[in-house]
Amino acid sequence: MNVFTHFLITFTCGFLQNVVSNANPLSYEAFFNFGDSISDTGNAASILLPMPNPIPYGSSYFKHPSGRMSNGRLIIDFIAEAYGLPFLPAYENKSIDQDIKKGVNFAFAGATVLNVEYYVKNGLPLPDTNNSLSIQLGWFKNIKPLLCKSKEDCNIYFKKSLFIVGEIGGNDIMKHMKNKTVTELREIVPFMVEAITNTTNVLIEEGAVELVVPGNFPMGCSAGMLTLVNSNKKEDYDEFGCLIAYNNLVEYFNGQLKNSIETLRQKHPEVKIIYFDYYNDAKRLYQTPQQYGFDKDAIFKACCGGCGSLVATVCSDPSKRINWDGPHFTEAAYKLIAKGLVEGPFSNPSLKSPLFKIA
Repeated sequence: MNVFTHFLITFTCGFLQNVVSNANPLSYEAFFNFGDSISDTGNAASILLPMPNPIPYGSSYFKHPSGRMSNGRLIIDFIAEAYGLPFLPAYENKSIDQDIKKGVNFAFAGATVLNVEYYVKNGLPLPDTNNSLSIQLGWFKNIKPLLCKSKEDCNIYFKKSLFIVGEIGGNDIMKHMKNKTVTELREIVPFMVEAITNTTNVLIEEGAVELVVPGNFPMGCSAGMLTLVNSNKKEDYDEFGCLIAYNNLVEYFNGQLKNSIETLRQKHPEVKIIYFDYYNDAKRLYQTPQQYGFDKDAIFKACCGGCGSLVATVCSDPSKRINWDGPHFTEAAYKLIAKGLVEGPFSNPSLKSPLFKIA
């Protein structure tokens, strides 16, 4: 190949790559995520290190503990990949060589919506961490000067960013369970919804113009909840084997949250607020497990027994299980949930078009 031909090929490839790049800009240039262990990519692990024998967390994808409470990637990881963004660095574990301009994860395992003061005031068991939603919002404010320098700069930058406020709230319900009946648990829902709404409103005031506010999962189908409640009354379960009362509680919470989102939309018509329907997205996996490749005889069984302990045991094929360790899903389940959010129909309204399919 002569020099001219080599130059022509190189120039043409570069030109075409530039054209394709310009024709397909990133739908979102940064993600900022708030929540609990469902989306924590390393905050709790970095502070609580060493985690108590964290193997086999991360074993299926990362091949080592990655700060995630699963055997692999989480919903937020799959969404980032779909939009051509790197995995979000954890706020407490960010390094100087990481590009935080592409996003930061503030989610913290064990985090609650309600702050520690609420628990102290009401004489309730304290949360596993004080890094509640309001604390995570404070972290965002701390890092904001590193992301943009002026109001105009921030407005331009955040116009291309997506803010994900949750999922969060499951830990609040768990902390109230010993003190309240399932019916009485409805009393805390307004406080939880108000806290999520306030955080979303502050982010809008900080410059966010596109936000996601997820509902909660069907808690009555969780292997952890089923083990904890362990009712021997047949009437407590639906036709699929989920606890009716706890799913009804979550549906009530989600309904109140959606009402609050609608109020926010009316207050901020210039802002796009998306609701992630985690409840129905996840529930379909329990209702028709075989359709999604799961073992129908093990849908309520955790793949990892004693996860994080010296005696942890792992099922032979995590991809056939919905549940990983009791409270958390497997990577296989997270992938399907993420696919339902990115590609539909469980986002209302829809996210922008992704660059890649979730394979």
